[in-house]
Amino acid sequence: MNPKLTAEIVKRFQDKFKTQPLVLHSPGRINLIGEHTDYNEGFVFPAAINKGIVGAIEKAEKPYCTVIANDLDEEYEFSLNTIKPIANGQWRNFVVGVVGELQKRGVELEPFNFVFGGDIPKGAGLSSSAALENSVIFGLNELFNLGLSKKEMIEISQKAEHNYVGVRCGIMDQYASMFGEKDRALLLDCRTLKAKTYPLEFKDYQVMLINTNVSHNLVDAEYNDRRDVCEKVAKLLSVNFLRDATEAMLNSIKHQLYEDEYQKALYIIQENERVLKAGKMLEEKNVLGFGKLLFEAHYGAQHQFKISCKELDFLVDEAQNNPHVIGARMMGGGFGGCTINFVKTEAVKSFSDDISKKYRKTFKKECSIYFVKLSQGTHFTNN
Repeated sequence: MNPKLTAEIVKRFQDKFKTQPLVLHSPGRINLIGEHTDYNEGFVFPAAINKGIVGAIEKAEKPYCTVIANDLDEEYEFSLNTIKPIANGQWRNFVVGVVGELQKRGVELEPFNFVFGGDIPKGAGLSSSAALENSVIFGLNELFNLGLSKKEMIEISQKAEHNYVGVRCGIMDQYASMFGEKDRALLLDCRTLKAKTYPLEFKDYQVMLINTNVSHNLVDAEYNDRRDVCEKVAKLLSVNFLRDATEAMLNSIKHQLYEDEYQKALYIIQENERVLKAGKMLEEKNVLGFGKLLFEAHYGAQHQFKISCKELDFLVDEAQNNPHVIGARMMGGGFGGCTINFVKTEAVKSFSDDISKKYRKTFKKECSIYFVKLSQGTHFTNN
């Protein structure tokens, strides 16, 4: 939680609407391992973090809704009678998308006011979109006594992203943001939506995120393209999702695929196996084995699924060459954002200084370094 940000959001709400709102925090997430496996109904290993969205919400006295994006100092008013995706709507589509998906379920809302702001670094791949969606649905559920379960809420958040934002995301980001637990990571089965929690007991190592500060265009299109390939291969294999495929099955239809399609499908099959192995490594407290899986996962993302970029590859190569880093990989949808690194605590400063200097020299720009704690999922702060 960020007390300063919370106070700022509450003040903005009170100054504008002259009432005391419900206040909530909805976290972003990291993902230890398991990229692009969620929409294949596979396995992922996320955790909610202590950076996220703070929202303030209350019923409106006027016949329309007002939403304020505090960080951008932008205000949007809309009627509940005319909900539809907004061309170039950006953050607005995350909000109206949740409202629209509720209406599809036959829920009748009343006008509301909502102010939000966040401390998730922009473009870092820490899932600010899911945090925002979850904050809206969580707030509306309480405000209007909708009686939705957390599972129903994350399904609405996911559908909002599909139908209003145009990204056919899996369920991982919304799940991690909603169900996160303090100091624990969640090994999630994206088919059953059941998760086993693991404490991150790396006594001598620290989680470090390094943001490339690169956000390539076309990420949404590339994301949807990867999903199309996965669905095509699953169909050829007569399975619903690649989660049900094996390497032997894939090899039996290799002659029907382009090489890049084969490699992408192979990556998903192998990544699912890596996630399950990662859980075993944590159970056995085998930190070196866990770290090795991260390097393998990055290699697969880079060369097989082709979702990396030169800045991410540079950071992972440097990490791999450093004896104090046991594991690193790109994290998130790809083409920019962060790497996640497990660094020996005593070497954190020297590694940070070294990598920042080398990155600046190579790319003529700065990288940003963050340290995060594993946090509780979406919750009210004053209720």
